[in-house]
Amino acid sequence: MTETVLVIEDEKLMRVTIEDSLKSAGYNVIACENGAEGLVAFRNGSCDAVVTDIRLPDKNGIEILREIAASSDVPVIVMTAFGTIKDAVEAMKLGAFDYITKPFSLDEFRILIERALEMKRLREDNIRLRKDINRYFCFPNIIGESLAMKKVFSLIEKVAAADSTVLILGESGTGKELIATTIHYQSARKDKPLIKINCAALPETLIESELFGHEKGAFTGAIRRKPGRFELANGGTIFLDEIGDMPLSTQTRLLRVIQEKTFERVGGTETLKIDVRVLTATNRNIEEEVKAGRFREDLFYRLNVIPVVIPPLRERREDIPALVDFALGKCRIRNAKTMRFSKEAMTALMQYDYPGNVRELENIVERGATLAGSDVIEKDDLAPAVCRKSENNGAVTLAEVAAGAEKEHIIRILAIAQGNKTKASEMLGISRKTLWEKMNTYGLKA
Repeated sequence: MTETVLVIEDEKLMRVTIEDSLKSAGYNVIACENGAEGLVAFRNGSCDAVVTDIRLPDKNGIEILREIAASSDVPVIVMTAFGTIKDAVEAMKLGAFDYITKPFSLDEFRILIERALEMKRLREDNIRLRKDINRYFCFPNIIGESLAMKKVFSLIEKVAAADSTVLILGESGTGKELIATTIHYQSARKDKPLIKINCAALPETLIESELFGHEKGAFTGAIRRKPGRFELANGGTIFLDEIGDMPLSTQTRLLRVIQEKTFERVGGTETLKIDVRVLTATNRNIEEEVKAGRFREDLFYRLNVIPVVIPPLRERREDIPALVDFALGKCRIRNAKTMRFSKEAMTALMQYDYPGNVRELENIVERGATLAGSDVIEKDDLAPAVCRKSENNGAVTLAEVAAGAEKEHIIRILAIAQGNKTKASEMLGISRKTLWEKMNTYGLKA
């Protein structure tokens, strides 16, 4: 769509010259010879940028700028003679995009117009993206019609409006990160940063640097100052996933940040003050971790101000059809074809327990859609474990018990290894490739 520039200039030769130059560059132009006429044109029409002289016979360009800035975010460029630079500076303070001093080259002028319009486009794109994010991270996009999930939605609505610390509890794959993201984008901080960090994925030697930043020379390899995640999240929200895997030494520093809203970078002496909302999540039983001495009791009470418990998928089976349809919809987009599950396949999906929860269900659906020989996904296209549960009328086989124990052992070893796959595979006595395959099978985060 062709963009429109409103030009307000009382000197006819200058006005016509600017109008011709802009039209030759492909813009629509509305040209006015005084301030009153220009403001009428602005109110009645749709323009993408305004160019106004600072000195007009009836109105000062500053008055025009004030009215436009009060009702829109259309960029305004003021034209000024050499002797009125002071007015141009005032215009900039009031929100003008820029000023240009007469006489000027038309090439310079057109570049300035393009910069102003580019800024307007970026601002509009940013607004659109924020609307899309807010629309996506709202309750209708968290799938669940069960009573258990409706209770979660009700709690999220209350939690989002507050500014309290939240502890999100649930098994792997239940959607804890999605819940945290939704809380942020439904809160008053939604226009500020949301910074996420997985505590289990970072070695103990690096986690403090990642959270709090470091000064140049703080340790080998610290060649420059680096801001930490808390610093980057200032004014917004930080989400600490797998908080149960945080080392005790770091827990002490985190407690101080939550209580006092202050911290120092690693190797630094300057105390930084921040305003950050803290959201945390874990699949561990934190109370058991406290009893075992692996998690600070005082930190647990600070984090557990508002607990949000996400039920496992086996406790809300009525949500499975909607989740299957959502996952299948993503496969349809990728494969550009319509697919559906047969009655037998859907029955098998409804009876399966999903130890990996929603993440595992999505993997199962993707596998079925990939292996299906037609538009109908049959029971034989599903993972063997899903079919066995259906064939045994819901009875748990010895193989499934073994698989469940194996999954829990892998989770425990990964936690001990601080997410280091090489170290974890050595402790488990398997290759790194085998570990990766097993993590994929069980729907664990790679």
